[in-house]
Amino acid sequence: QVQLVESGGGSVQTGGSLRLSCAVSGSTARYLCMAWFRQAPGKKREGIAAITRGDTISYADAVKGRFTISRDSAKNSLDLQMDNLQPDDTAMYYCAAKGGMKCPALEAPQNAYSYWGQGTQVTVS
Repeated sequence: QVQLVESGGGSVQTGGSLRLSCAVSGSTARYLCMAWFRQAPGKKREGIAAITRGDTISYADAVKGRFTISRDSAKNSLDLQMDNLQPDDTAMYYCAAKGGMKCPALEAPQNAYSYWGQGTQVTVS
């Protein structure tokens, strides 16, 4: 059973940076399609970045150029470097994973992913 545990959230001022990490157990991150989602209060959960087994990366327009998704093989984790954070980035951030060579489109329903973490809060003010 794959388990995902996010960390690294917190409060930061506008323009600041945070780095989120998603620790993977029960599988190897390198062999999973993995993604970051976020959900702001009163809004639906949205996919913001994904990386396939073949290291093909996609970003939502809202974060392109500011956020960087990567895998850390040594830690068996998925990371999200977030720079130039804005108040609109305030949300609960979730890590998700599924098997297979390809990742669903970022706009795909949540049930396209098999495994989810519990989330980590990011607040930008």
